Amino acid sequence: QVQLVESGGGLVQAGGSLRLSCAASGVISSINTMGWNRQVPGKYRELVATITSSGSADYADSVKGRFTISRDNNLNTVYLQMNSLKPEDTGVYYCRYSGHGSYWGRGTQVTVSS
Repeated sequence: QVQLVESGGGLVQAGGSLRLSCAASGVISSINTMGWNRQVPGKYRELVATITSSGSADYADSVKGRFTISRDNNLNTVYLQMNSLKPEDTGVYYCRYSGHGSYWGRGTQVTVSS
């Protein structure tokens, strides 16, 4: 079992920045992928960014150049630095861990006002 706890969401004006964190605990595989997805009511949950335990990152086209995903393997923590935020970035951001099994966090709300 893996537990994920997200933090760092909030309300920000368009153009602002937020940093999300997700700490994993439990039985952590040495080889794993962590990432962020987001969801707004009535829409599917979409991938935002992922990063492997070796540091290879991938991003949705909509956030490339604005968001940066990083991780600290010693702390089993993944971060999402979000800059130049837009109202369309609003949603609940969920952390995901994939290793020996796949797990989701409970989500953290990000609201970007215009």
